[in-house]
Order: sequence, then C-alpha cells, then structure tokens
Amino acid sequence: MNLQDWGWSPFFADQFDAWQRHGYLPARVIRGEKNYFRVWTEKGELTVRFAGKMRHRAGGRGDLPVVGDWVAVEPQPDERGQIHALLERKSSFARNLPGRRKGKGGGRVEQQVIAANVDLVLIVCGLDRDYNLRRIERYLTLVGGSGAEAVVLLNKADLCDDPEKCLAEVREIAGDSPVHSCMAKQPEQLNFLFDYLQPGRTLALLGSSGVGKSTILNGLLGEERQKIGEVSDAVGKGRHTTTHRELFLLPEGGILMDNPGMRELHLWGEEEDLAESFTDIEELATGCKFSDCAHKTEPGCTVRAAVDDGRLSASRLKNYHKLKDELANLQRRR
Repeated sequence: MNLQDWGWSPFFADQFDAWQRHGYLPARVIRGEKNYFRVWTEKGELTVRFAGKMRHRAGGRGDLPVVGDWVAVEPQPDERGQIHALLERKSSFARNLPGRRKGKGGGRVEQQVIAANVDLVLIVCGLDRDYNLRRIERYLTLVGGSGAEAVVLLNKADLCDDPEKCLAEVREIAGDSPVHSCMAKQPEQLNFLFDYLQPGRTLALLGSSGVGKSTILNGLLGEERQKIGEVSDAVGKGRHTTTHRELFLLPEGGILMDNPGMRELHLWGEEEDLAESFTDIEELATGCKFSDCAHKTEPGCTVRAAVDDGRLSASRLKNYHKLKDELANLQRRR
C-alpha cells in the first residue's frame, strides 16, 4: 500500500511542501477514538494525538482533525506520533452539534465535522420501518453542501411489499443522484457498487442505525470485519454496532468509510444547499410571479400551483420549508 491508495493527490502534496522540511510525514486519519487517532503513513500505521497548540489555534471543532483528514505528523518511537497541522479539505460534511439547540429562535450553535475528503456518500435507507422520504431529503441536503456526490441505496428490499414503488418515489426526489435497491445480506447484490470504486476514491456510508451499513461494508470487503446487530422488533431501530468512524481499503480499489448511525441530524450549511436536493422546487420557482416568492401565500406561485394539481407533493414542499427555515435560523445565530 502507498499514500495514493489512501487518496493522496497533488491537491494535498502542494500543501505539504511547507511541512516536509520539518521532517514530518503526510498521513491520513483512518480511525478516530476518544483520545487518539490511527493514521496511515508511508511508514505504516501510527497511533497519534494532535499537538496542544493545534487546539489553542482552532476556532472550533471544525478546525480539528477528523477521520478522512490529511495531516502532518511528527513520527515518534513505538509507532506513535504527533499531529502538527491539518491540510485543507477537498470536502467535508458537517452537522450542528446535537444538543446545542435551545428553542426555535436561539441557543448556541457549533459545527461538528462528521468526515472529511469524501468523494461519494452512500446514503443508506432500510426498506422496513426506517423508510422515510423526508429523512432522505435531509441527508441529500447535508451531502449537497459538503462538496461530495451522493448515491441513495435502499437496502432490505426483501422486507418491503413494493420495493419498485419505493424506488420510484426516491428517484422522484433524488434529482441527479443515482438510486439503487438491494438486499445487502446477499453480497452478490452489491456488485453494482464496484462501478463507483476506483483507486484513491473515498466513499462513505451514511444512514440511521440498523439500515445495514456494516453489512454493506463486510460484503465489499469479502469478510466479516464489522459487527452486525439485530434490529429491535419493538421499535424498529438498530443497535449501534458501529461506535466509531473508520476508513477501510477495499480489495477492488477505493476507500470506504463506515459511520455510526445518527439519531439526530441537525443541518449545517447555507440555504443555497437546498438547490441541489430540491431541484424540482427550484425549477418550478422560476415561474413564480415574484422573484422573492416564499411559496406560501403569494399570488402567482407556480410551486403551490404544482401542489394543487398533483405535480408536487404537499409533504415535500412542507419539508422544503422546514429545512429552509432551519438553515435560515442557523445562519442568523451563526
């Protein structure tokens, strides 16, 4: 294995020139724990912490390393090291840190970067009690503002009475993002994912607990590397078998990131991020009588007209307003 296998490119190499003269090594963060990271360098894996001065210089959590980041590491004895610098990210997806909201109009906000330098996000949804179009729209909005591309993967097709109907519904809201359905517990049904893999390209699995992210990872690895938990019959929610983020080098080429399931997904971004996940509404809005139409009570609104004649679902427009208000509120408080 070399750095290129882990995604090293001229984008990062150009930034590293200033650090190379100090004897530091370029390294990618491949696993994060509470008090340390595992990184991959040209000399192999190291266990590292970041230097205290990094925390002092950081303007917030978003300025500290996360899984997927490229960093400058000072190697130390016993396969250890210290991170001295964080290289600029090509992409990152983040949320507003859970538990920070204190009512609709106020409260503290803080960015939590979930992962960095991801090229493609696999949004995984289970076709069981997890199936929720509005949640998929939220995930698409999150990815839309990250700089990464998205693919929606509908797992557990065998537990759905009409998987083709669900597939059509998601394709209707997914815009240009491809949508697939499968049964991940049958590894041969994951073969289509190889089309998205290529050496140095990073994919990330994103979705709720119990949707089958670890099953997908194990299927692509060809071995049982991640624990798989059962879904509770009582509440239809999965148990957190994945407790940390980690990068895996796939035998077919490419890197895959497994993520813990997220019970709370507060958006972090700009109102403009909705343009990519709600392209149908944005296109309809070009016909509105007023350029600043809010698509609520204004006359001559082509968006609400589309709801009235059945071209657009009322629940999709309602969720659009909900997410737009959430992002606008976030921007005001930031």
